[in-house]
Amino acid sequence: MYDEIARLYHLIYQDWDAAIVQQAAALDGIIRQHVGPPPRSILDVSCGIGTQALGLAALGYVITASDLSSAAVERARREAAQRSLAIDFTVADMRRCAEVHGSGFDVVLSADNSIPHLLSDGAIREALGNFHQCIRPGGIAILGVRDYSTEKRSSPQLIPYGFRSDGDDRYFVVQTRDWDGDFYDVAMYFIREGRGSKPATVIAGSSQYYAVPIDRLVSLLGESSFVEIQRLDGVLYQHQPVLVARRGPG
Repeated sequence: MYDEIARLYHLIYQDWDAAIVQQAAALDGIIRQHVGPPPRSILDVSCGIGTQALGLAALGYVITASDLSSAAVERARREAAQRSLAIDFTVADMRRCAEVHGSGFDVVLSADNSIPHLLSDGAIREALGNFHQCIRPGGIAILGVRDYSTEKRSSPQLIPYGFRSDGDDRYFVVQTRDWDGDFYDVAMYFIREGRGSKPATVIAGSSQYYAVPIDRLVSLLGESSFVEIQRLDGVLYQHQPVLVARRGPG
């Protein structure tokens, strides 16, 4: 999905620049409480177009970031350069982050409900095991996820984000969801209005999610040797829950 829509993905936010600042402040508070103030090393394993990585780098954190979408990583790299931020970006699968990035990070971050792109408990367990290897003893993982116990599973669903401006263009942004048990297909549509001789256009991308329950994620974190697992509510985008889990001293 993200290769197709990376150029416009910031339009899911009413104000992307404000969201960058707000999310960085929220994550900074979590990290200060659980690890300590910056400078700290953070590995963002699902960086997308850089929403969290950019803001945290601006606060003084040392950021390494990767994503499976090459188009999203390239967009994030350009955004960092425009802001004069030094971030090491790589295209990588979060299930291979230990092989790609090594170990010793204070924090591993996966925000924006990225974990449910992994479509089985086994795939999630593989990713969490890699997260654990990347974190130094005493460091933490931060996972931004959805609480699917509160989600309506009617199908099909139409979720409008509203009108967004991008330069001289105006878009209508909408998401659709189609459920099948514990899985659902998502499509994102960015519909540019036609003006004058310029025709209307649609840019779209689709993906599938596994509606993994939060209590199952907590269990999988425990199985992956994480300790002190906590749930925080109302701190990130759309008030999605955050799971914080620590790697033990050994």
